[in-house]
Amino acid sequence: VQLQASGGGLVPAGGSLKLSCTAPGTSLDRYAIAWFRQAPGKEREGLSCISTYDGGDGKTMYEDSVKGRFIISSDDAKNTVYLHINDLRPEDTAVYYCATDGRVGTTCPPQGYFYWGQGTQVTVSS
Repeated sequence: VQLQASGGGLVPAGGSLKLSCTAPGTSLDRYAIAWFRQAPGKEREGLSCISTYDGGDGKTMYEDSVKGRFIISSDDAKNTVYLHINDLRPEDTAVYYCATDGRVGTTCPPQGYFYWGQGTQVTVSS
Protein backbone atom coordinates (compact mmCIF):
# COMPACT_ATOMS: atom_id res chain seq x y z
CA VAL A 1 0.00 0.00 0.00
CA GLN A 2 1.62 3.24 -1.12
CA LEU A 3 0.12 6.19 0.70
CA GLN A 4 0.51 9.80 -0.34
CA ALA A 5 -0.17 12.66 2.05
CA SER A 6 -0.70 16.18 0.78
CA GLY A 7 -2.35 19.47 1.60
CA GLY A 8 0.07 20.96 4.07
CA GLY A 9 1.31 24.52 3.94
CA LEU A 10 1.98 27.72 5.82
CA VAL A 11 -1.13 29.10 7.48
CA PRO A 12 -1.78 31.77 10.10
CA ALA A 13 -2.98 30.82 13.55
CA GLY A 14 -6.74 30.40 13.60
CA GLY A 15 -6.86 29.17 10.05
CA SER A 16 -7.84 25.77 8.68
CA LEU A 17 -6.35 23.11 6.48
CA LYS A 18 -7.58 19.97 4.83
CA LEU A 19 -4.97 17.26 4.49
CA SER A 20 -5.47 14.44 2.03
CA CYS A 21 -4.28 10.84 2.01
CA THR A 22 -4.51 8.88 -1.21
CA ALA A 23 -3.25 5.53 -2.46
CA PRO A 24 -3.24 5.19 -6.24
CA GLY A 25 -4.21 1.68 -7.26
CA THR A 26 -5.46 0.71 -3.80
CA SER A 27 -8.95 1.06 -2.37
CA LEU A 28 -8.48 2.88 0.91
CA ASP A 29 -11.95 1.95 2.10
CA ARG A 30 -10.65 -1.57 2.74
CA TYR A 31 -8.25 -0.39 5.43
CA ALA A 32 -8.06 1.48 8.68
CA ILE A 33 -6.27 4.75 7.91
CA ALA A 34 -4.73 6.90 10.60
CA TRP A 35 -3.11 10.31 10.80
CA PHE A 36 0.00 11.05 12.83
CA ARG A 37 2.23 14.06 13.22
CA GLN A 38 5.77 14.67 14.34
CA ALA A 39 7.05 18.04 15.42
CA PRO A 40 10.77 18.85 15.52
CA GLY A 41 12.40 17.30 18.56
CA LYS A 42 9.21 15.49 19.59
CA GLU A 43 7.94 11.96 19.32
CA ARG A 44 5.45 10.97 16.68
CA GLU A 45 1.89 11.51 17.88
CA GLY A 46 -1.20 9.61 16.80
CA LEU A 47 -4.11 11.90 15.97
CA SER A 48 -7.05 10.10 14.45
CA CYS A 49 -8.14 6.93 12.70
CA ILE A 50 -10.98 5.94 10.40
CA SER A 51 -12.18 2.55 9.21
CA THR A 52 -15.14 2.14 6.87
CA TYR A 53 -14.76 -1.41 5.62
CA ASP A 54 -18.05 -2.47 7.12
CA GLY A 55 -19.85 0.30 5.28
CA GLY A 56 -21.96 3.10 6.65
CA ASP A 57 -20.25 5.95 8.43
CA GLY A 58 -17.54 3.65 9.71
CA LYS A 59 -15.57 4.02 12.89
CA THR A 60 -13.51 7.04 13.85
CA MET A 61 -11.19 7.64 16.76
CA TYR A 62 -9.43 10.75 18.00
CA GLU A 63 -6.63 11.54 20.37
CA ASP A 64 -8.12 13.52 23.25
CA SER A 65 -5.89 16.52 22.57
CA VAL A 66 -7.35 17.08 19.10
CA LYS A 67 -11.00 16.25 19.65
CA GLY A 68 -13.24 19.03 18.43
CA ARG A 69 -10.62 20.67 16.21
CA PHE A 70 -9.59 17.75 14.00
CA ILE A 71 -12.09 15.89 11.86
CA ILE A 72 -11.25 12.75 9.91
CA SER A 73 -13.39 11.76 6.97
CA SER A 74 -13.26 9.68 3.83
CA ASP A 75 -14.55 10.02 0.30
CA ASP A 76 -14.66 6.56 -1.24
CA ALA A 77 -15.45 7.93 -4.69
CA LYS A 78 -12.21 9.92 -4.58
CA ASN A 79 -10.33 7.17 -2.71
CA THR A 80 -9.17 9.77 -0.24
CA VAL A 81 -9.06 10.12 3.53
CA TYR A 82 -9.04 13.68 4.82
CA LEU A 83 -7.94 15.32 8.02
CA HIS A 84 -9.63 18.66 8.53
CA ILE A 85 -7.75 20.83 11.01
CA ASN A 86 -9.55 23.86 12.37
CA ASP A 87 -8.39 26.71 14.59
CA LEU A 88 -4.76 25.99 13.82
CA ARG A 89 -2.25 26.82 16.54
CA PRO A 90 1.52 27.26 16.36
CA GLU A 91 1.89 24.02 18.32
CA ASP A 92 0.21 22.19 15.42
CA THR A 93 3.35 22.82 13.37
CA ALA A 94 4.63 19.40 12.36
CA VAL A 95 4.98 16.92 9.55
CA TYR A 96 1.71 15.06 9.16
CA TYR A 97 1.62 11.46 7.99
CA CYS A 98 -1.08 8.99 7.06
CA ALA A 99 -0.54 5.33 7.77
CA THR A 100 -2.19 1.92 7.71
CA ASP A 101 -1.48 -1.65 8.76
CA GLY A 102 -2.33 -2.77 5.23
CA ARG A 103 -4.69 -5.50 6.43
CA VAL A 104 -8.09 -5.62 4.81
CA GLY A 105 -10.98 -5.16 7.20
CA THR A 106 -9.05 -3.89 10.21
CA THR A 107 -10.98 -1.50 12.42
CA CYS A 108 -9.48 1.37 14.35
CA PRO A 109 -7.07 1.20 15.93
CA PRO A 110 -4.87 -1.31 14.12
CA GLN A 111 -2.29 -3.29 16.10
CA GLY A 112 0.52 -1.63 14.17
CA TYR A 113 1.26 0.59 11.20
CA PHE A 114 3.41 -0.82 8.43
CA TYR A 115 2.72 1.52 5.53
CA TRP A 116 3.36 5.26 5.74
CA GLY A 117 2.94 8.18 3.42
CA GLN A 118 5.82 10.56 2.88
CA GLY A 119 4.40 13.27 5.11
CA THR A 120 3.21 16.79 4.46
CA GLN A 121 4.53 19.82 6.34
CA VAL A 122 2.11 22.03 8.23
CA THR A 123 3.50 25.30 9.56
CA VAL A 124 1.34 27.63 11.62
CA SER A 125 2.49 31.20 12.05
CA SER A 126 1.60 33.14 15.17
